[in-house]
Amino acid sequence: MRVYGWGVSSVQGKVVLITGGARGVGAATAIELVTRGAKVVLVDLDAEPLRELVQRLGDGNATSMLGDVTELADMQAAVAHGVERFGAIDVVVANAGIASYGSVGAVDPAIFRRVIDVNITGVFHTVRAALAEIERRRGYILIVSSEAAYAPAPGLAAYGASKAGVEHFANALRLELSYKGVAVGSAHMSWIDTPMVQDAKQDLGAFREMLASLPGPLGATTSVQQCAQAFVSGIEKRANRVNVPGWVGLLRWLKPVLSSKLFDLQSRRDAKRLMPLMDEEVAHLGRSASARVVTSAAVHEQPAEALESL
Repeated sequence: MRVYGWGVSSVQGKVVLITGGARGVGAATAIELVTRGAKVVLVDLDAEPLRELVQRLGDGNATSMLGDVTELADMQAAVAHGVERFGAIDVVVANAGIASYGSVGAVDPAIFRRVIDVNITGVFHTVRAALAEIERRRGYILIVSSEAAYAPAPGLAAYGASKAGVEHFANALRLELSYKGVAVGSAHMSWIDTPMVQDAKQDLGAFREMLASLPGPLGATTSVQQCAQAFVSGIEKRANRVNVPGWVGLLRWLKPVLSSKLFDLQSRRDAKRLMPLMDEEVAHLGRSASARVVTSAAVHEQPAEALESL
């Protein structure tokens, strides 16, 4: 059996588990991986786009399972399905993530909790479920964090806290697993043209205004295809960090400066102008997240049904 070790620089023939695999970066990464000869195991809550993507990629290259990352049993079943179907799991991309709208004083507490549960507990469940297989294969784990782990933004407290949390999780996990031949990376992206960002732009004028006010490349949006290419290149290199675009890596070194009083001055001025508008828009919407997130949270609260492979 060929083991995915440090010397391998190609994903050809590797099996990659991706959470949040139905849309956005997850789907684009799956497409890029299959193009480069990998096989993918996709996990998501959205059944129809999962089916469509598997059909597009081909039954011999992809399989999928309906599952919620906040349920450990779902992730264990997804890993077991992937191993049964393709014989191994070489790489995990813990990509599933959501965001909320509004200030700490205005956000729905249930949605705030759901963001933390998906973005942090979901990463833990994904890694925990696949860990024995990843150790057996001396594989690679990519934890999808964000630029938000480096730079706080008003109105995105839950998202920023969760992404800072999973960056720290990835750093600790790297230390725990390195002597076993397993590599761990974290991905940090600026604004990517995902359904999450598209929904925020559509729902919130305050969000559009915030992006427009950011200087230089800070407010620019990168395509999901470019992000996926960076992810796959990072997987091939077993990189400690994947930054999209590359300049995001500079923010890691500037993190103490970005939270200094000097830089806070502009952020405070922006928050004074934008937060009342955002909270007013959230109240008008009647929800503290995109319609897709609210629907998934409602489904999660319903009695669990049997997990199905697609």
